[in-house]
Amino acid sequence: MKKLIPAYVRVPVIFFAVFMAMEYFIDSGDRPAFIKFPMVSVFLFVFLFLLIAIEITVSAVDNITYQLLTEEQKAQLNLASDLSFKDSEWYKKLMTKLTKTESLDNEDQLLLDHDYDGIKELDNNLPPWWVYLFYACIIFGVVYMVRFEVLGADNQEMELKKEVAQAKIDIAEYMKTAPDMMDEKTVTLLTDPADLAAGKEIFTTNCAACHRADGGGQIGPNLTDDQWILGGGIKNVFHTLVNGGRDGKGMISWKGTLKPKEMQKVASYILSLKGSNPPDAKAPEGEVWVEENVTVAVK
Repeated sequence: MKKLIPAYVRVPVIFFAVFMAMEYFIDSGDRPAFIKFPMVSVFLFVFLFLLIAIEITVSAVDNITYQLLTEEQKAQLNLASDLSFKDSEWYKKLMTKLTKTESLDNEDQLLLDHDYDGIKELDNNLPPWWVYLFYACIIFGVVYMVRFEVLGADNQEMELKKEVAQAKIDIAEYMKTAPDMMDEKTVTLLTDPADLAAGKEIFTTNCAACHRADGGGQIGPNLTDDQWILGGGIKNVFHTLVNGGRDGKGMISWKGTLKPKEMQKVASYILSLKGSNPPDAKAPEGEVWVEENVTVAVK
């Protein structure tokens, strides 16, 4: 018996539809689900086997049923099977409902009195889908005008501005709690001994060559007194670590080497050296810095 979609098309389409659905709904990370989870492969294999088995069974049932028909029934079935898609009864009924086409036998009733160089005009009805679409456009236009012109709803430009403003607020809130996203505006002073110990280790590895292990200063300035060239306090010291010192004679930027959290720790350690008075310290440079409204990270 004739099928609208042949089995060699139907089986692959159904199988790959199920396959793609499983890949979409099963969270398997960066690997395909059928590789990461062996049971998925087993299920797909069994599913494909069942699909083929069902097609074979249905085909066998159709053949047996066809053999049980009388010659007259076989002829009627063959005639129906030989009909093209557009000649089928259901297709004709569907197109009649969608277009409201009139039969050619009624053409004389549709002819208008107009005649343009032998071209005659028929007074056909508009297709229902076109009419309904026209009505839908009118309803949409009324709703659109009332919403945006009368009630003053946000247009696309205003919606974009609000979303951008909200995104900036969300980013600012996230940066308050994301240590590797902090900057000189959000950085806070650390006082926990473990953080200061980690900062000391970073300082010894990266900064002692210029500032001495005790912070007394060598090539770089003394970090234990009250005077600062580029400003003291956690925010200024963090800013100097991120962006580097004075052009041409200051230290390099450490943002490509240290993470923000590491620079927060080393900056906090540097500030803890204030007043330690190491021997043979370098003479003070810069201006006296007085800290105001110090923000301390609380654990």
